[in-house]
Amino acid sequence: MNTESTISFGDNVRVRATPLTQELGLAGMAGQVYGETTPSVTNVEVIGEIRDDYAINVFFDDRKESFWFAPELLEFIDHAPGTEIRLDGVPKKWVRTATGEWAESDADASPNVRKPWWKFW
Repeated sequence: MNTESTISFGDNVRVRATPLTQELGLAGMAGQVYGETTPSVTNVEVIGEIRDDYAINVFFDDRKESFWFAPELLEFIDHAPGTEIRLDGVPKKWVRTATGEWAESDADASPNVRKPWWKFW
């Protein structure tokens, strides 16, 4: 199993330095994996050579944008422990652990959570 196959949704990754990534100004940038796709089906524009009809989407917070990459252009940093996912209408949350698992728990009511416009209390 190679390093690229261990990269998955939510992981932090770094763009490897190649002539292409340097030309695009992306070499060395770190971001978070936001998705995976089959380019032959979705027709996304992929940076790098598509070998196994598989691409990884990485969001770069500094640039507020994401790009699709061939897996060979990315290196794993960590599983982004502490990353939290919530779904509207679902009273659960999932928090990423250091080992890459998603720990499920009940969502706590937080003062930062917006109330629906029709509730005044």
